[in-house]
Amino acid sequence: MEHRGQEAAEQAAAMMTAAGMPRMPARVMMALVAAPDGGYTAAELSERLGVSAAAVSGAVRYLQDAHFVRRLPTAGHRRDRYDLAHDGFHSVIIGNIPVYLRLAEHVDRIGAEVSDEPASADRAAQMSGFLRFMAERMPQLVAEWEAQSR
Repeated sequence: MEHRGQEAAEQAAAMMTAAGMPRMPARVMMALVAAPDGGYTAAELSERLGVSAAAVSGAVRYLQDAHFVRRLPTAGHRRDRYDLAHDGFHSVIIGNIPVYLRLAEHVDRIGAEVSDEPASADRAAQMSGFLRFMAERMPQLVAEWEAQSR
């Protein structure tokens, strides 16, 4: 049975997979973009995607750990529903800023250790500089987005 937005969701999931996200979490995430109000149960996701409940369970866990998906308990029902977190993308970006800064410090150490190799030292300086730039600019971009989306 074809679901609304399914073809576009599969294409978007393929792009996210090509960008490095595991395939099943990408498929679940894009299915949730097109979810009806109130999200999907795990069984509904399994049916929509034509995959096992175990595959959905692992993907949902991955997406919850990354703060992209939230569990919606339903009063009087045993099965939880899942939906995208309202601010999932920008929360993940903001939450990773300390990682970018720590990574930049490690890359700086690499650069210092290979300072006698100009090309290597330059690569390290470029990478750590970019990571610090992103860490500085991301909060500003998220704030601009929030202001624009109001």
